[in-house]
Amino acid sequence: MIYLDNNATTPLDPRVGEIMSQFLREHFGNPSSLYPIGRKVKEIINEARETVAKGLGAKKPEIVFTGSGTEADNFAIIGVLDAFPEKNELITSAIEHPAVLETGNYLEKKGIKVTYLPVDQYGTIDLDHLRDSITPKTALVSVMHANNEIGTIQPLKEISKITKEKGILFHTDAVQSFGKIDFKVDDLGVDLLSISAHKIYGPKGVGALYIRRGTHIMPFIHGGHQERLMRAGTENTSGIVGLGEAVRLIGEEGKKDKARIQKLSDKLKKGIEEKIPKVKFNGHPENRIKGTLNFSYFGLEAEAILLALATKEIFVSTGSACSEDSEEASHVLQAIGLKPEIARSSIRMSLGRFNTEEDVDTVLKELPEIVENLRQISALDIDEE
Repeated sequence: MIYLDNNATTPLDPRVGEIMSQFLREHFGNPSSLYPIGRKVKEIINEARETVAKGLGAKKPEIVFTGSGTEADNFAIIGVLDAFPEKNELITSAIEHPAVLETGNYLEKKGIKVTYLPVDQYGTIDLDHLRDSITPKTALVSVMHANNEIGTIQPLKEISKITKEKGILFHTDAVQSFGKIDFKVDDLGVDLLSISAHKIYGPKGVGALYIRRGTHIMPFIHGGHQERLMRAGTENTSGIVGLGEAVRLIGEEGKKDKARIQKLSDKLKKGIEEKIPKVKFNGHPENRIKGTLNFSYFGLEAEAILLALATKEIFVSTGSACSEDSEEASHVLQAIGLKPEIARSSIRMSLGRFNTEEDVDTVLKELPEIVENLRQISALDIDEE
């Protein structure tokens, strides 16, 4: 099996699985209990919190564990707007993950004005447009760090300068960037930042929200006193332990992973461009997550390529896993100016820790033949125009 859909989810690192398994065998206490078996679990959770905070360049009290990256996004956006009832405007971008876009749709139905910033052909927002969109009623700007479909990295430092000048809060969805790009929250200048464990070789069902100390935000889930009253509910203890271990491994091996993935990605990109005619690379050529490759294959439907590759046990994606069942062309690819028929011909390959050079060689052997054969029977126009 060759798995090239690491932006959708990553395989659980066996070392993370072992730590979680050991924890589940030895610790079952409720971390809110006052007796020793509960306090021990609380201590282990706080060790994981310290590890995540260190990985982000944050302080331990600034990390709140959540049930997913999606929950962290919802928490950040809704929590801030609830905290500022006198303000009723949100600014985000047109290429956000559904976790943010659907939250925006929900808020619009509640009477919140949501501005969706357009992007250029590479998927980068216009800073002047952002500046002009901010009003005294703006409560929050939420712009993702790196796009999940095309990998383009947004200029967060410049965005944070604008938001600070205007005195408003800034949130970023860093689910796709954490572990792939070196950053610290203070360098980015963000007030809130979301991450997810299953994008960094950890378990599903756990994420975290960084909340800068002093940031005014309302609790998202109400109930008990967990997570310093910010997120009620008994913690997903084994998941939190897994997230902590996944972050620890990034600290130890992240540079080596990134260098190897970039080398493999460069080889794969060059091979596709040399071996397959009539393809278009989507996203910024340099300012992107290097392991993310998105190509349009003119004259074909992406689903046909995906299914043909699957028969060879090569697994890729047509875009966001959270939108995979939709028949609509990718909102990201349309936002960067692709026609719907070109957007529907696009395949995303995303490499990760466990990919090898042999994987890339196999893809470059199988994919050109698949594309050629499909084009011979396709009724679609192969021309870009």
